Amino acid sequence: MKNLRFLLPLLLLLPALPMWAQPGKLFIIGGGARSPELIQDMVATAGLGPRDYAVVLPMASAEPEASFASIAGQLRAATPRPVLYLNLARPAASARRRRQQIDSLRHARLIFITGGDQDRFMRVVAGTPIETAIRAAYAGGATVAGTSAGAAVMSRHMITGRELLPDTTYHETFRKLQPGNIEFKPGLGLIDSVIVDQHFIRRSRYNRLISALAAYPGFTCVGIDEGTALVVQGRRARISGVSQVVRLARPVGLRTAGGLLRLQDAELSIYADGDTFEW
Repeated sequence: MKNLRFLLPLLLLLPALPMWAQPGKLFIIGGGARSPELIQDMVATAGLGPRDYAVVLPMASAEPEASFASIAGQLRAATPRPVLYLNLARPAASARRRRQQIDSLRHARLIFITGGDQDRFMRVVAGTPIETAIRAAYAGGATVAGTSAGAAVMSRHMITGRELLPDTTYHETFRKLQPGNIEFKPGLGLIDSVIVDQHFIRRSRYNRLISALAAYPGFTCVGIDEGTALVVQGRRARISGVSQVVRLARPVGLRTAGGLLRLQDAELSIYADGDTFEW
């Protein structure tokens, strides 16, 4: 009885203790066509069990139904597990229905964020229970995947794609290397100290990635090409797919002269399928 008196207060505290779970993984695709092999790798990375399911978040897309249909068809060819459509940009029929949607997101084993406009996605998600649910799923072991805009949102400092000097006209690649020329907005921040760019080799976005490194020289800046994924767990990354991933990091010298960016001795690496690196 004496021991029981000491144990009872501890037992009452158990629900308040954190539930430690294996952190999740990221499957970050640089856009473009997705091969069946890439989808199979994504499904294997997620480790979908008999009771698990995938959720597709199409809020970045101007055509959410079409975006969902595209990835859902590929997922259903790769796994018998359910694939749910959650367009959380649309108002729910009721508060109860929205709670059910958020709960489904929180307990998904695979979350896929479609392409489109990363800014559009974050306007829907930032600071809401949707963002909280994505983070909770990831912390609980889920794989969060995304392509194109869905890749850009993984970073804490999200590249919007717009130049700031002298105007904000969008171009697929930057035309100059000047300090303060790249626009960032807050992303999901699921990948720490890393800035992600997409469609990288196909659209020759080297100037954009160099601009990102100049803005955050302590970060690792990664450009993922089309048809290719960066598969992340913790601080370790693996490349999967048909093209390459470019990594820029750790510049020794960084200065500005005459309005032009000057950067010296940065690390440059190019990886392909099966290669790994850490940061």
